[in-house]
Amino acid sequence: MNATVRSPLAKFSPGNGLLRNDCFQMAYATSDLDRACGVFADRFGIKKFRRLEGQLPAGGHIRIELAWVGGTMYELLRAEGPGSDFFMSVLPSDGFAIRHHHLGFFIDTLSDWTALEAEIERGGWPIRSKSNNQGFLRACIVEVPELGHYLEYIFPEPAGIAFFESVPGN
Repeated sequence: MNATVRSPLAKFSPGNGLLRNDCFQMAYATSDLDRACGVFADRFGIKKFRRLEGQLPAGGHIRIELAWVGGTMYELLRAEGPGSDFFMSVLPSDGFAIRHHHLGFFIDTLSDWTALEAEIERGGWPIRSKSNNQGFLRACIVEVPELGHYLEYIFPEPAGIAFFESVPGN
C-alpha cells in the first residue's frame, strides 16, 4: 500500500499571521560550515549545495550553503566578524555545533509583502534584519521569542527566482 498525504490547499495570508505564509526553508547556524556540510551529506544524504557568501552590513562576513530536498530548502550558515552575533548567538561558545536558526517563507506579491510589513508592525515583533536588493529580492528577518527561533521572509524578483531555481536538488 502506498500512502500519500494530500494537504489542504494553502490559503496564504501574510497580513493575518506570521506563519500564514509559504514555508520553504529550514536554516541552521554552525561553527564549522565544511564539517556541517559533511554531516548533512553523511548522515542525512544531502550532498549537493550552492554557495552564497558576502559581507554583512556591519562589516563581517557570511557564508551560506543551500540545498533543495523536494520542496524544502536547507540552509547552513556561518558568519564571523562585526554583525555576526545575530547569526552565531544560537551556538555554544566552544566545540562543533549545528543549531536551528530560522524558518524561511516566500512572499509572492508586493501587496502580500506590504501586508506582511503591517502584520509585523501590528504584532510588535522586532525586525533583526531587512534588505532590498533591487531586481534580486527583498528580505526581512523577524525575532519571534515565542518560538525560540527567527522567521525570515523573502520576496524574490526575477534574478532572485533564478538564483533559488539554481540551487541543486538532492
